Amino acid sequence: MDEEQVEESDDPRSKAAWYVVHCYSGYENKVRHNLEQRIETMGMKDKIFDVIVPTQEEIEVRDGKRRTVERHIFPGYVLVNMILTEESWFVVRNTPGVTGFVGMGNMPTPLRPEEVAQILKRMEAEAPTINVTFKVGERVRIIDGPFNDFRGVVSEIDMERNKVRVMVSFFGRETPVELDFLQVEKA
Repeated sequence: MDEEQVEESDDPRSKAAWYVVHCYSGYENKVRHNLEQRIETMGMKDKIFDVIVPTQEEIEVRDGKRRTVERHIFPGYVLVNMILTEESWFVVRNTPGVTGFVGMGNMPTPLRPEEVAQILKRMEAEAPTINVTFKVGERVRIIDGPFNDFRGVVSEIDMERNKVRVMVSFFGRETPVELDFLQVEKA
């Protein structure tokens, strides 16, 4: 046995891959909890390593109040890092709430490493994204700043800068006003 084989056999995670498990939408956290319990009770820690529900923080404005909410990136899906064997497949597949693996036919398809890296990076994003609830052409009310309580129509949305341009009637003239997403709400 050469050194590479010894090194590989020492770390079982080197043979693991990430798989996508389909579950009932809204039950992702429950499925994660159920699966983690089954891994523990059925002694599968050496085959199933991680169970992740991909989420991302978003800032939502409701009734003029900012709230940070956690949104599922892929509703109805859970990621599992595991070594695929008949036993590990059986444990995951028969977890309450799981409807199956994502893949062709009966064989689960592992995610590519770059796909996993992209998902994990998205989850770790420092700044929460802002959930924009309005569209171009919709009426909005300004809830903060010098134009507080003015109403206008959205003329432009800049997602990169988190800005919105609103046409406000000011002294009888339509005037464009650039505002932060958090300064407006649907009228």
